[in-house]
Amino acid sequence: MQRADLLIELGTEELPPKALKTLSEAFAAETLKQMDDAGLEHGAMKIFAAPRRLAFRIEQVAVGQPDRDIERRGPAVKAAFDEDGHPTKAALGFAQSVGLSMDQLETVETEKGAWLVAKVREAGKPLAELLPVMLEQSLQRLPIPKRMRWGSRKVQFVRPSQWLVALLGEQVLNITLLDQKAGRESRGHRFHAPAAISLKAPAEYEARLEKEGFVIADFDRRREMIREQAVAAGKKEGGVTSIDVDLLDEVTALVEWPVAMVGHFEEEFLRVPQEALITTMESNQKYFPVLDGQGKLKNAFVFISNLDSKDSQVVISGNEKVVRPRLADAAFFYDLDRKKTLAQHAEPLEKVVFQQQLGSVADKGRRIAKLAGVIAEQIGGSKALAEQAGVLAKADLASAMVYEFDTMQGVMGYYLAQHEGLDNEIAEAMREQYLPRFSGDVLPQTKTGMAVAIADKLDTLVGIFGIGQKPTGDKDPYALRRATLGILRIIIGQKLPLDMATLVEASLATFGATLKDSASVRGDVLEFIQGRYRAMYQEQGIDTPVILSVLAVNPTRPLDVEQRIQAVAAFRARPEAAALAAANKRVGNILGKLSGPAPESVSEAALQQDEERALFTSLQQAIKDIGPQGQTQDYAAVLGRLAALREPVDAFFDKVMVMADDEALRSNRLAMLARLRGLFLQVADISELG
Repeated sequence: MQRADLLIELGTEELPPKALKTLSEAFAAETLKQMDDAGLEHGAMKIFAAPRRLAFRIEQVAVGQPDRDIERRGPAVKAAFDEDGHPTKAALGFAQSVGLSMDQLETVETEKGAWLVAKVREAGKPLAELLPVMLEQSLQRLPIPKRMRWGSRKVQFVRPSQWLVALLGEQVLNITLLDQKAGRESRGHRFHAPAAISLKAPAEYEARLEKEGFVIADFDRRREMIREQAVAAGKKEGGVTSIDVDLLDEVTALVEWPVAMVGHFEEEFLRVPQEALITTMESNQKYFPVLDGQGKLKNAFVFISNLDSKDSQVVISGNEKVVRPRLADAAFFYDLDRKKTLAQHAEPLEKVVFQQQLGSVADKGRRIAKLAGVIAEQIGGSKALAEQAGVLAKADLASAMVYEFDTMQGVMGYYLAQHEGLDNEIAEAMREQYLPRFSGDVLPQTKTGMAVAIADKLDTLVGIFGIGQKPTGDKDPYALRRATLGILRIIIGQKLPLDMATLVEASLATFGATLKDSASVRGDVLEFIQGRYRAMYQEQGIDTPVILSVLAVNPTRPLDVEQRIQAVAAFRARPEAAALAAANKRVGNILGKLSGPAPESVSEAALQQDEERALFTSLQQAIKDIGPQGQTQDYAAVLGRLAALREPVDAFFDKVMVMADDEALRSNRLAMLARLRGLFLQVADISELG
C-alpha cells in the first residue's frame, strides 16, 4: 500500500488560551482513533497548537484501506428455509444484499442456534474519501462547552475559522471543513508575517512557519522557550522568576512568537502584601513576578510579548502603565482594611449566612473557637489563643482586600493580625486554617493553626451531615471529602494524639440544639471518616486488603490507623503472612457460625492432643511477650511476634478437629481459637489479607 505524510491545519481567530492544548490534543487523538478503527496504517503523529491554529502531522499514512474479508450474518437457519427446505424471502433477500447466491452462503453454529452467514471481501476506501467525515466528527466531539456562529454561516465552532490546510504528501485533499475549502496555504504571525505561506509537503510545516511566518507551532517547544527566557530575564534583574505552571501554559497559548521583557513598578507598592501583588500580576496581567533570594517580591516582573518590537521600551512602558493602577488598587484596599481591627472586620459576619440551617459565618466562628480550644488542650497548645483565633478566623472575609482578591482569604487575616499586634500564633492561624488546600500541600505548623484548621473543617463536616446534606455519588458541594482528608493529614502528618470519636462528640456539643438526632449524625460522620482512609492510603500506593484489615477493627485515632497500616503492610511481605491470614479467615468463619459469643476460658487440663497443647503454650508465651491489650502501639513488633505462631497454628488445623462431638472439648478448642484471633485483632483483622 502506498504511503505519504498527512498534514491537517485548521486556522482560526485566537482560540481560548486555557482550552488550547486540550482542544489540539483531542482533535488529533480523535482523528487518529478513527484512522486506527478504519484499518489505516500510519507512523508517528506530531501535534501542533498555537493561538490561531490546531494542527497535526502523521507520518507515512496508508493512502487507502486494505481490502478486508468480512463476515455478515443473515437470518437464523430456521427462518431461512421453509418446511420443504426451500429458501424463504428472508434468505433470498439476504443473499441478494451481499451479492451472493444461496449456495455461496455458509452456516455458523452459535449458542443461540444456527445462522446464515456471508463471507465477502470488502474493497478498501481511499483515505481522501474517508478523511472529511473523520475530521468533521473529530471537531464535533471536541470538549467545547459553548459553540458560536459568525456572519451568515450556519457552521459552529469555538472561534471563527479562517483557513484550512490538508496535504497528503504533495497532494491537496478535497476537504471542506467549517466552510473552509482545504488548500496548501498556511498563515504566519498576524503582524510579523501576515502573508500566506504556501506549503509543498507536510514535512516542512513547522520549519517554514518558524523561518518565514514567525510562528513556533510546537506548543511544548514554545512553552520551554518561554520558561527559559523568563528565567534568564529574572536573573538579569538579580532575582528568580516565579513561574506558575498553569500560568506558563496559558501564556504559551497566548503567543506565537515569544519575546520575554522585564517591567518595573514603584518600590512603594512593596509594602502591600506580596500575595495580593502577585495575584494581580499573574491572574489579571499574565505576568511572572520576580522574587529575591529569600522569596520576597522585587519591584520587577517578566512578561511575554507576542512580537519582536523594534522599540521594546514602548512595549515595556505600556505594560508598566497597565499594571500600575491595579497595584494602586491593591494598596488602597490594604490601607483601607488596616484602619479596622480584625474584631471590627468580623462584625458584619453576623449578617452573612454560612448555611441557612447552621446560622451565620459569625456563628461558625464561635463554634470553631470552642472546638479549637478543646483541640489545643489535647495537643499541648494554648486554649486561650486557639479560642481567640477561632473567633477571628473568618474576619478577613469582610475585608475589601479579600472582596477584590479571593485568594487573599486567610492571608489578609494574617497581615491584619500582625498589624494589630496580636500574638504571632493567632496571626499564623489565620492563614494556616485553610491548610492543606490540596493533596501534597503544606500542613499547619503552629499548634493554634493546627487546632483552628481541624476545628474549621470538622465543624463543616459535622454541621452539613447534621442537616442531612452528606455527599452522594460525585456530588460534594461543601467539599467534605477534601475537608476530611485535610483533617486526617494534619493529625497524621503532625503526629497529634487526637481521637476522631471524641472530636466529633465535641463538635456536636458546639451546635447545641441546632442539630437533631446527634447519635445518628455521630455514627454517619465517623463512618464517612473511616471511608476517607481508603482513598488516602490508596493514593499512597497501599494495597486495599491492608487498608481493609485495619479498618475492620474500627480504630478511631488517625495516628493509630497510620501505625497499624504501616505495620500490616510490612507484615504482609513476610513469608508467614499468607498462611496466618488464611488461618485467621478460617477461625473467623468458625467463630462466626456460633449462635452466641465464643467461650472465653481455656482449660489446659482439657487439652488432649500434642498439637493443641503446643498451640496453647505458644499463645500463652505470645500473650506474655506482647503484654496486655491496648498497652502497646508497636504494632510491627506485635505482628512480628505473632508471625512465630504459623507452625503451631498450621499443625493445629492439620491434626485437631475443632468442632468435636464432646461439648466440653469443643468449647475449649473454640476458646483457644478466640484467644488466637483476639491477639491479631489487637492490630488488624489479617483475614482480609487472604
